[in-house]
Amino acid sequence: MYFCALITNPSSSSSVVGSSFTISAASSTVQSKEASALLKWKASLDNQSQVLLSSWSGNNSCNWFGITCDEDSMSVSNVSLKNMGLRGTLESLNFSSLPNILILHLSFNFLSGTIPPRIKMLSKLSILSLSYNSFTGTIPYEITLLTNLHFLYLSDNFLNGTIPKEIGALWNLRELDISVSNLTGNIPISIGNLSFLTDLYLHINKLSGTIPKEIGMLLNIQYLYLYDNSLSGSIPREIEKLLNIKHLYLYDNSLSGSIPSKIGMMRSLISIDLSNNLLSGKIPPTIGNLSHLEYLGFHANHLSGAIPTELNMLVNLNMFHVSDNNFIGQLPHNICLGGNMEFFIALDNHFTGKVPKSLKNCSSLIRLRLEHNHMDGNITDDLGVYPNLEFMGLDDNNFYGHLSSNWGKFHNLKQINISNNNISGCIPPELSEAVNLYSIDLSSNHLTGKIPKELGNLTKLGRLFLSNNHLSGNVPTQIASLKELEILDVAENNLNGFIRKELVILPRIFDINLCQNKFRGNIPNEFGKFKALQSLDLSGNFLDGTIPPTFVKLILLETLNISHNNLSGNIPSSFDQMISLSNVDISYNQFEGPLPNMRAFNDATIEVLRNNTGLCGNVSGLESCINPSRGSHNHKIKKVILLIVLPFAPGTLMLAFVCFKFSSHLCQMSTTRINQVGGNNIAPKNVFTIWSFDGKMVYENIIEATEEFDDKHLIGAGAQGSVYKAKLPTGQVVAVKKLHSVTNAENSDLKCFANEIQVLTEIRHRNIVKLYGFCSHTHLSFLVYEFMEKGSLEKILNDDEEAIAFGWKKRVNVIKDIANALCYMHHDCTPPIVHRDISSKNILLDLEYVACVSDFGTAKLLNPNSDNWTSFAGTYGYASPELAYTMEVNEKCDVYSFGVLALEIPYGKHPGDIISNSLQWTIMDSPLDFMPLMDELDQRLPRPMNHVAKKLVSIAKTTISCLAESPRSRPTMEQVSRELRTA
Repeated sequence: MYFCALITNPSSSSSVVGSSFTISAASSTVQSKEASALLKWKASLDNQSQVLLSSWSGNNSCNWFGITCDEDSMSVSNVSLKNMGLRGTLESLNFSSLPNILILHLSFNFLSGTIPPRIKMLSKLSILSLSYNSFTGTIPYEITLLTNLHFLYLSDNFLNGTIPKEIGALWNLRELDISVSNLTGNIPISIGNLSFLTDLYLHINKLSGTIPKEIGMLLNIQYLYLYDNSLSGSIPREIEKLLNIKHLYLYDNSLSGSIPSKIGMMRSLISIDLSNNLLSGKIPPTIGNLSHLEYLGFHANHLSGAIPTELNMLVNLNMFHVSDNNFIGQLPHNICLGGNMEFFIALDNHFTGKVPKSLKNCSSLIRLRLEHNHMDGNITDDLGVYPNLEFMGLDDNNFYGHLSSNWGKFHNLKQINISNNNISGCIPPELSEAVNLYSIDLSSNHLTGKIPKELGNLTKLGRLFLSNNHLSGNVPTQIASLKELEILDVAENNLNGFIRKELVILPRIFDINLCQNKFRGNIPNEFGKFKALQSLDLSGNFLDGTIPPTFVKLILLETLNISHNNLSGNIPSSFDQMISLSNVDISYNQFEGPLPNMRAFNDATIEVLRNNTGLCGNVSGLESCINPSRGSHNHKIKKVILLIVLPFAPGTLMLAFVCFKFSSHLCQMSTTRINQVGGNNIAPKNVFTIWSFDGKMVYENIIEATEEFDDKHLIGAGAQGSVYKAKLPTGQVVAVKKLHSVTNAENSDLKCFANEIQVLTEIRHRNIVKLYGFCSHTHLSFLVYEFMEKGSLEKILNDDEEAIAFGWKKRVNVIKDIANALCYMHHDCTPPIVHRDISSKNILLDLEYVACVSDFGTAKLLNPNSDNWTSFAGTYGYASPELAYTMEVNEKCDVYSFGVLALEIPYGKHPGDIISNSLQWTIMDSPLDFMPLMDELDQRLPRPMNHVAKKLVSIAKTTISCLAESPRSRPTMEQVSRELRTA
C-alpha cells in the first residue's frame, strides 16, 4: 500500500525505483547468505550425499531440490530432505544464516553426531523432524527455546539422557515424538503445560518414576503412548480428564494400583491397553460408557472380581483380552452383541458359568480362548459355527456334551484344544472337513468309539492328541497319509491289535505315544525307519519279542519307554551308537544280559531297570556282570587322532606377509621341479616358509597328499579357487585352498589371497577358521587351513540326510557361533573387520557342529580416519540393500547378511521373499500367540519341542531386526550376540 501511494506522485518516481532496488538487493544478499550456509553444510556430507544434492549450486537456493522459499521475502522457509540417504552431521550447518526457516525435515536419513545447541537460532521454526537417524547424545535444553514449534519429531535415534525438564516451554506443540530413543529419567511435570498437544509418543524408552498427574492437563490429547518403559506407581486419577483421548497405551511397564474408577469419562477412547503391568482391583463399571471402544487389553495383571456386565454395552468391541488375571464369575453374555468381536481371549482366570450367549452367533470370531478356567455348559448347545475361526481353546474346564458334526464347517480352523473336560460320545468324522486343521487336542475326556479313518484326509494335520479317553479299535491305517504329522498321542485308551507298521512312512513324526493300551505282538522292525523320531513310548501294553535291531537307526531318539510289556532278550549292544538317547525305561519286562555302555544306561537308576529276568551292569540295585568278555558288548575302539597343529610364529608370519605384499619373491627354495596338474613342470621358487621347519618339505607334502591336486581330493570350488583335503605325513588332515592359476600379479584373486592372509594372521577366535600357512608362486598359490569335517553350511542344508541330522539345538548353536565371530571381528579387532560375504557357503562346521566363519578374501579392515568405499563384494541374496545405491562399507553390511543367514538356518533354505513378511512378525506378537515363524521352519525336521520353539522365536525376534532396510535401525553384532546368549 505504501508503494501504491508513491506511484501517484511523479516527483517520487525515482525514489520508488530506488526502494525496489534496495529491497531486491537485500533479498539477493539474504539468498546468497542462505545459499552459502547450505552449500557449506552440503560439503561436510559424504560424497554420495553430495551427489544426491547435485542441484545445490549457485547463489539462488530457492531453485534447489528440497528447498522452498517465502514468496515475499524470497528467503528459505522450508528444508525438506526426508528419506534421502544423507550421511553426515549438523555441525557445519550455520543456523544463524537461516533466520526465516519454518520447516526443517531431515527424517529417515543416516545423520549422526549430536543435535547442536545452536538450533535455538531457528526461532521461527514450526516443524522440526529429525526422526529415524543416528543422532547421539542428549536432547539439548536449547531446543525448548523454539517456542513456535508445532511438531517435534526426534524418535528412533540413539539419544540418551533425560527429557529436558523445560519441555513445557514449547507451549505451541501439537505433536511430540521422542520414542525409541533410549531415554532415561522421569517424565517432566512441565509436560502438563503443552495444552495444545494432541499426540504424545514416549514409548520404548527407559523412562522411570511415576506418570505425573499433570498429564491430566493435556485436554486435547488423542494419542498417549507411554508403553514399554519402566514406569511405576499408580495411573494418576487426573487421566480421567482426557475427554478427547482415542488411544491410550500404557502396557509393558510396572504400574500398580487400580484402574481409575472414572475411566468411563474418556468417552472418545477407541483402544486402551494396560497389559503386562501390576494392576490390581476390579474393572470399573464405568468402562461400559466407552461406546467407541474397539480394543480392550488388560491381560497379565493382578486384576480380580467379576467382569462388569456394563461391558455388554461395548457394541464396537473387536478385541477383548483379559487373560492371566484373577477374574471370577461369568463372562458378559452380550459381549458380541455388535457382531464385531474377532479376538475373545480370557484364558488363565477363574471364570465360571457358560460361554457367553452372544458368542454362539458371533460369526466374526477369529480366536476364542477360554482355556484354564472353571467354565461349564453343553459344548454342543453353547457354541455355534464360526466361518472365520482359526483357534478354539476350551481346555481345562468342565464342558460336557458331544463334539458337533457342524465343526467341519470351520474351514479356517487351524487349532482346536478341548482337552481335560467332560466331553463324551464319538469323534465326528465330519471334523475331517475342517481341512486347515494343524492341531487337534481332545485328550483327557470321555470319548468313545474308534478313531475316525476320515482324519487321514487332514493333509495339514501336524499334531493329534487323543490320550486318556475310552477309544477302542486300532489306529486307522489312513493316519499314515498324514505326511505333516509330527506328534501322535493316543495313550491311555482301549486301543488294541498289532502296532501299525504302516506308520513308518510318516516322515516328520518326532513323538509317538501308544502307552497304556492293549497293543500286542512284536515292535515292528520297520520302526527303525522313523528318522525324525525323538520320543517313543510303548509302555503298558502286551508287546512281546525282542527289541528290533533297526532301533540303532533312530539317531535322534532322546526318550524311549518300553516298560511294562513282555519283551525279552538282550538290549542290543549297538544302542551305544544312539548318541542322542538320554532317557530310557525298560522296567517290568524279561530282559537279560549286560547293559549297553552308553550315557542313557550309565546314568539310569534301578527304577527304570527293575523287574527284569537277568539284567546286569554297574547300576546300584543290579548284579554286576560276571567275567564280562572284552568283546561282549562289541565296543568300538574309538580312534582318537591327535592333530599335530602346525606351529608357526605370528611375528614371523606377519613379517613374511609384508614381504609378500612388496616383493614378487617371498623366499627361495630349491629348484626341484614339481609336476603340476596337466603335466606342466614348474620350479616353485617363491614358496613361503612359514612353518618352524622346512617350507619346501611342507610344500612337497601337500603336493603329494593331494596327488598334485587331483580331483579325487577336491571338496569344494569357488570363484577364487578350489579346496582340497590333504592328509600330511604327520597324520594331520588339513584343507588346502588353491587359487586359480594367474599370470598377472594385479589379478583380483591374488588380491583376495593377500587380503585373506592379512586378516587371518591378525585374528584368533574359536568360530573363525584357522590359517596354518600359505605358499605363493606366480603359477601356484595356496592357503592351508584347519579341516572342517562337516563342510559348508550350504552343503548340509542342501542334503536331506545331512539336514535331518542337523537338529534344532545344533542350528541354534550355529547361529550363536556366527554371531560371536562377527561380534569379535566388529568390536574386538583394531581396526574393525567387515567380512562382506557372510553366506551359507562361507560357514564351515566341524564334527561337533561348531561353526567357523571362512573365506576372508573380500574382507575389509575399516579405516577409522577415512571413508570406506569399495566395489561390490558379496553374494546376492545376502548383501544389504544399501549396496544398491552406495558402496560404503561398514559393519551393518555384515549385520544384514547375518540376519538373512540366521533365518536360512531354521528354514533350511534361503528365506527369499519371506524376509519382507518376517519384518511384520514383531508387530503381530504374543498378545494373540501368533507365531508365523513356525509355518516356515525346515519341513524335513520334526516340529521343535516347546522349549526349543521358544528359543527359535526369541532368536527370530533378534535377527529380524538385523534385516531393517535402514542400516541405522539394525543392531550391532555386539547387541545381537548379547541377546542370543540369553535365548
